[in-house]
Amino acid sequence: MRTARRARNAGFAAMPASSSADPVAVFRPARYAGGVIALHWLVLLLMIGAYATMELRDLFPKASPERAAMRLWHYGLGLAVLAAVFVRLLVRASTRPPGIAPPPPPWQERVAKLAHVALYALMIALPLLGWLAVGAEGRPITLAGIPLPMPIGPDKAWVKPLEKIHEVAGQAGYALVGLHAAAALWHHYVMRDNTLALMWPFAKPR
Repeated sequence: MRTARRARNAGFAAMPASSSADPVAVFRPARYAGGVIALHWLVLLLMIGAYATMELRDLFPKASPERAAMRLWHYGLGLAVLAAVFVRLLVRASTRPPGIAPPPPPWQERVAKLAHVALYALMIALPLLGWLAVGAEGRPITLAGIPLPMPIGPDKAWVKPLEKIHEVAGQAGYALVGLHAAAALWHHYVMRDNTLALMWPFAKPR
């Protein structure tokens, strides 16, 4: 009897303290919610389209219909990124994120949070800067037959500064997105954790 009781007590003592003190850790989902995953890859596709139209428009002469079409697609895709990011933030706020297994060290978690903040800031600031630049230029824009409302009125003094900041932020986006992708691959192939599987729609968490 005493031996069995000691065994039961030892087993109870060996249980992680966090299992009762931190119920969030117990009930964390195995991966991100489907809406979060879908919005993640949708935003990526929209950003690829916005960047592609920005880069490919130089293939066409100025004032050509093709260049004008690229510009309109760039505006539309950029605003779609802005809208999708706000929806993504709402979905993320209403769902519980999964945990990384095995857990990374605290400094990696802090760096990851800073990188995510920078990415979200970029995805919000880039479309807003472009929108402000178009408004300062005073050029009317119509997307799908709907006139685009302008956040500011025509002001030639602001056109060049806004376009320059938009361009610099766009170049920084290449680095941020590249580092984000490299970090995901590093976690998957070097750290051997489930970071990539949590967001990859066709993978199973490890």
